[in-house]
Amino acid sequence: MRHLPAIHLTLWATVFALSSAAVSASGAGLTTVDLQPYAVTLRRVVTPDGHVRYAALKADPAGLDAFLASLAAASPADLARLPEADRIAFWINAYNAITLKTIIDNYPIHASGFSALRFPASSIRQISGAWSRRDWVVLGAKMSLDDIEHGTLRKQFHEPRIHMALVCAALGCPPLRNEPYDGTRLDEQLDDQARRYLASPAGLQLEPGSGKVAVSSIFKWFGSDFAATGGVRAFLTRYAPEPARAALADPGTAITYLDYDWTLNEARKD
Repeated sequence: MRHLPAIHLTLWATVFALSSAAVSASGAGLTTVDLQPYAVTLRRVVTPDGHVRYAALKADPAGLDAFLASLAAASPADLARLPEADRIAFWINAYNAITLKTIIDNYPIHASGFSALRFPASSIRQISGAWSRRDWVVLGAKMSLDDIEHGTLRKQFHEPRIHMALVCAALGCPPLRNEPYDGTRLDEQLDDQARRYLASPAGLQLEPGSGKVAVSSIFKWFGSDFAATGGVRAFLTRYAPEPARAALADPGTAITYLDYDWTLNEARKD
């Protein structure tokens, strides 16, 4: 997830156009993709507020590594036969798992170069090529995080709620769930993510009487993706808590955008 409104879509969009798919936690889908070690890992390292115990994950990455290995071994042909909800869940899980691996491979993160002047010292933005490097194997082919988000999820599925589920390891992101996404429960999970994010200061802030509602810059960067749900205002009105919902229902209320906090979404050390 980068703060660019337009992303160059690579040839990987074509390569994976017929191959994206998912496996649900209920067991339906490919036997080569095992969500269990990933589920156990998320329960262990993700806090109730969606922050991550990266030191603990780095010390014991076996479950995450096992899940990533199963993504690499999965068959595109088999994955393509799964329902759309399962395919979306697969790619969200892949994106979030790869992001976790990107962080622990570089943890603890230190500021360097030009990024040190622009972003927090402990931030994914300090990792060169975090989104663009094709260091990850999914479905037997090398991919980047950009390939997954922009060339696959955004291009193929036209589901704006993915932006409530993809977590770029920053405090400005939606919270990371402590469970994998599951095609059989995907609507429920994505709706819950939207409500949780918009109930948080990172997602939405309302100053009563100001005539404005400030929301995450995600809604500016990817505003066109929300056309499927009637646009950004309609999406916010559906999922925001009261009294923000009432304010948004007034067409005179202006929507502004919050500065994005790129600080690492690390759990506080006790």
